[in-house]
Amino acid sequence: MNIAALAPLAVVLPILGAALTFLLIRHSRAQRAVSIALLSLTLALECLLLASAWESGTAAVTIGGWLPPWGIVMVVDQFSSLMLVVSSAVSLAVLVYATGQGMADGDQDAPVSIFHPTYLILVAGVSNAFLSGDLFNLYVGFEILLTASYVLMTLGGTGPRIRAGVTYVVVSVVSSVLFLIAIAMVYGATGTVNMADLAMKLGELDQGTRTLLHVMLLVAFGIKAAVFPLSFWLPDSYPTAPAPVTAVFAGLLTKVGVYAMVRTETLLFPGDALNTPLMVAALLTMVVGILGALAQSDVKRLLSFTLVSHIGYMVFGLAMSSAAGLAAAVFYVAHHITIQTSLFLVTGLIERRGGSSSVDRLGGLAKLSPLLALLFFVPAMNLAGIPPFSGFLGKVGLLQAGVELGTPLAYALVVGGVVTSLLTLLAVARVWNRAFWRRPTDAEHPDPVLLAAPAARVSGPGAKPNDTVTLLPRTMVGSTMGLVVIGVALTLFAGPLFELSGHAARDMLDRTPYIHAVLGDGSPVPAAPVVGGGR
Repeated sequence: MNIAALAPLAVVLPILGAALTFLLIRHSRAQRAVSIALLSLTLALECLLLASAWESGTAAVTIGGWLPPWGIVMVVDQFSSLMLVVSSAVSLAVLVYATGQGMADGDQDAPVSIFHPTYLILVAGVSNAFLSGDLFNLYVGFEILLTASYVLMTLGGTGPRIRAGVTYVVVSVVSSVLFLIAIAMVYGATGTVNMADLAMKLGELDQGTRTLLHVMLLVAFGIKAAVFPLSFWLPDSYPTAPAPVTAVFAGLLTKVGVYAMVRTETLLFPGDALNTPLMVAALLTMVVGILGALAQSDVKRLLSFTLVSHIGYMVFGLAMSSAAGLAAAVFYVAHHITIQTSLFLVTGLIERRGGSSSVDRLGGLAKLSPLLALLFFVPAMNLAGIPPFSGFLGKVGLLQAGVELGTPLAYALVVGGVVTSLLTLLAVARVWNRAFWRRPTDAEHPDPVLLAAPAARVSGPGAKPNDTVTLLPRTMVGSTMGLVVIGVALTLFAGPLFELSGHAARDMLDRTPYIHAVLGDGSPVPAAPVVGGGR
């Protein structure tokens, strides 16, 4: 049996789960069980797809019997299947965390029961975007996940969440309109939106038209990926959402934009025509993002700025147009999805345990909860790139590729990457020292929860009003711990993951496996134009 033929189920199963959980909206236990079960089944399927892509290479699945380039096609290659597995693993961990939070807070019967169907729709949109073999279906995937994200961001209906949601909606609509206009222009110029077909036809256009289409798609995806200067919206939007929502947004949504950039840059616009602007944008994204993080006192806003900053590493790897750079970027995307999500989940636990996410009001958490301190320390050091963690390995791969490229701008990015990593360490170390190790009485504006310890507020199953220990729900802690362990596993299995990333990078730069999988082995593959020898 051809496992790749099951690829549409990666989209269908979450949609089916969304329908079932919506019908069970007044039965919270059944709703939770269905959503977790179907997302677990989706993850198992995607692991099979990854194994199939590793063994058999790129495969395409046509939908509805319409052959490409006219019909909808889904493409399973090593990059898309890796993104499916990582995104679903992270989504499952966040779902379990959110379920534990709902059970602990006793709000499973409140209107936020809409969380489960909306969350599964978000997962379906992400999966559809990763598998899409044509630009319009990619647009549909973006719209599915963005529509769901609007609902998730405004859960609870508080003023700050509504304001952040409005900003998010406006920016997302602008990005989507630009993307849709670009799709219309691509179709008008070539008569197709199938990406394999476009790979052969875009090279026949005159340079001016091709560059215009290239820039429009880059801008649309740059907004979604939060690449500077198109990243202004993110730090004000993500921190206001509930902790599980912020975590999944930080881990996944910007990476879908990065994925779209990688896919279109390697398949539709090979060569290095716009590599210089991309490298400049990568450098500014890294530096401006981390400087913004250093100015923050709220942990969630600090992590939002580091999220922007580390998008720069991925764009750096893409902009080098080399197999080594792209392989390191693929590895770093998988690493960052896991680590960034872990840190936002830990921040939710910090807020629950200490009563605040502001370092001005926190202190003594290492004594109150040593496990929480460990859960923060491991992914924080991973994000900062401390050896031997996967963050260090990914950054070393990127820096080595930059040195191999050897251009002045590449060397500038190597220096910028090192400086950004050191400043990231400074930012997370400040949180570590102030929130976990200083005494609560030394905080500038100590939270009453910490000052009242041990008679602190109590949460969690079985807690009593006069308990003297703040309990963190086991489900929330367990899911966070699981994701932290996955982050450590990325270090232990870095060799096979780098090998997979290298194969994925070479196939994407070659373009032959993708085009032949979609259009057939007899399809000619045009040579990639080389503008400045970036490869």
